[in-house]
Amino acid sequence: MDLAIIVVSYNTRELLRACLDSVRASLAASPALDAGVWVVDNASADGSAAMVREMFPNVRLIALNENLGFSGGNNFALRALGFRPAGRELGRSGHLPLPDDPWLAPHQPPRHVLLLNSDAEVRGDALARLVAFLDETPRAGACGPQLVYPDGCFQHGAFRFPGLAQTALDLFPPPGRLNTALMDSRLNGRYPRRLNNAGQAFPVDFVLGASLTVRGWAIEQAGLLDESYFMYCEEMDWQQRLARTGWEVYCVPAAQVMHHGGASTSQFRAAMFTELWHSRLRYFARYHGPLTNRLL
Repeated sequence: MDLAIIVVSYNTRELLRACLDSVRASLAASPALDAGVWVVDNASADGSAAMVREMFPNVRLIALNENLGFSGGNNFALRALGFRPAGRELGRSGHLPLPDDPWLAPHQPPRHVLLLNSDAEVRGDALARLVAFLDETPRAGACGPQLVYPDGCFQHGAFRFPGLAQTALDLFPPPGRLNTALMDSRLNGRYPRRLNNAGQAFPVDFVLGASLTVRGWAIEQAGLLDESYFMYCEEMDWQQRLARTGWEVYCVPAAQVMHHGGASTSQFRAAMFTELWHSRLRYFARYHGPLTNRLL
C-alpha cells in the first residue's frame, strides 16, 4: 500500500463526514494511488462511528471505548498497521488489544502514512502530490501541505521549533499592531509567506499534525507518537525525533488542505489551554534542559 490515511475523531461527526468525502474525491482523482483510510473514533457520543459505518463502508473503522487523545488514537492505528515503538512512547493505547481482522490490521505496513485531522478537507490531488514528493525526495521523512482556512485564505502550517521568544509571545502577546506584525514573524516561528507563494517545496522544522505525511521507514526509525502528550506538541516532538535520526521535513505548497482548526479542542477550551501549556513544558523539558523539568 502506498498510503494509509489515519483520521482520529472525537465528536466531530459532520466535519468528519466532510473530511472523508474530500478524501474519497481526492483518491478518485488519483486512481493509481494505492491507499486505504482508517478512522479511529475516540469514544464519540455524537454518532460518528455509526455515520462512518453507514456512509463509508470502505473505511476501516476502529471504534474505541475511551478517549486516547491524538497521540494514543493515532498510535493505535499505527500499531494495527504494523509499526512498533522505538522506546517508551506508548501509554494507554499500548494496553489495548489490536484487532485481529486483517482488513483492519494488514500484514505489510504501508510505504507512507498520513495523519489527517477530522476538521480538515483535502483539495484536489493533494494526496497524490504528497506521496509523489516523498517518493522523489529520499531525504524527506515527512511533509505537509499548504493549509488554508475555509474561506481560502492562507493558514500557517509549517513552523520552526519554538524557542524562548516564541514562548514569551504566546504567553504575553503584545497589544495592537505590534502583535499583528509579530504573529507572522520569525520570532513567532513562522516562515515567510513568500516561500509558500513561490510554489516550491521548502525545508521546515515541523508541520502541523492537521495534515502530516510520514515515510514508513522514518516511522520505523523514530518510533511512534509519544503518548505523554495527550494533545498538543506531539507532532512537534515526533518531528524533532525524525530530525535527530537524520530525516528532513518539508512544506509542499503544491498540495493544499483546508483546515477549520480546533474542532475537537474547542469543546473544552479551559482544559485544552492547560493541556497546551503542560505539553509545551514537557517538550521544553525534553529538549531544552533541566529548568523546565522543575516546572512540570
